Amino acid sequence: MKTHTKLTKETLRENKTPSAILLNMLIAAVSLFLNGFGLYLTIHANIGAAPWDVLNLGISHTFGILYGTASILVSCTILLIDILMKEPVGIAMFIDAIVVGKAVDFFNWLDPVPPCTSLWTSIPLLLAGLVILAYTQYAYMIASLGCGPRDTLMVGIKKRVRRIPIGVVSIIILSTATLIGWLLGGPVGIGTLICAFGAGPIMQLAFRTVRFDAAAIRHQRLSESFRVFLSAAKRS
Repeated sequence: MKTHTKLTKETLRENKTPSAILLNMLIAAVSLFLNGFGLYLTIHANIGAAPWDVLNLGISHTFGILYGTASILVSCTILLIDILMKEPVGIAMFIDAIVVGKAVDFFNWLDPVPPCTSLWTSIPLLLAGLVILAYTQYAYMIASLGCGPRDTLMVGIKKRVRRIPIGVVSIIILSTATLIGWLLGGPVGIGTLICAFGAGPIMQLAFRTVRFDAAAIRHQRLSESFRVFLSAAKRS
């Protein structure tokens, strides 16, 4: 006999049913697509990209590939490292690895905002991009289907070097990404510093405006999501 579970707020938040997981996958995908628009704005501010984007753009410049392709290569490499470290991996992490970079490619093709040519337009555009990134990160995280591959990498490394504060771990990772990206021709400038040191506080402020506690979210592992689908298939 078939049983139906009502799609309540709790069911949706905890991804207890296939429909809840599918809806949250859609929420994550849309959020990450808009996240790509935020990244597009920070890049077109044209005063230096965010650390990971310096790396993506450096790879794109060196090998003559699209930004999105470079982003996917970097994201999938980090995701593989997360898996090898046996860190929790969720469905949304795979969506993250693919959607964000290709969203930037889409907006580059659409070209709604030309690259800035002065600080008077660059800094407001960069800050607008960071605000969009903060709110789309919130929308992505409420899907509860996994943190971003880079955040998972940072947490995984922190677990293995307990004596080093997580802030220092973050600085080391971002500095390494920036250095490699710069050596490959990625754009480094004042915007890189603003992104590195301003993205966190802007995100924290955005989370406060929507009363969101990121630490309270329990992300569903990929294996758990599969079990939900398998369980539903057996009942049908």
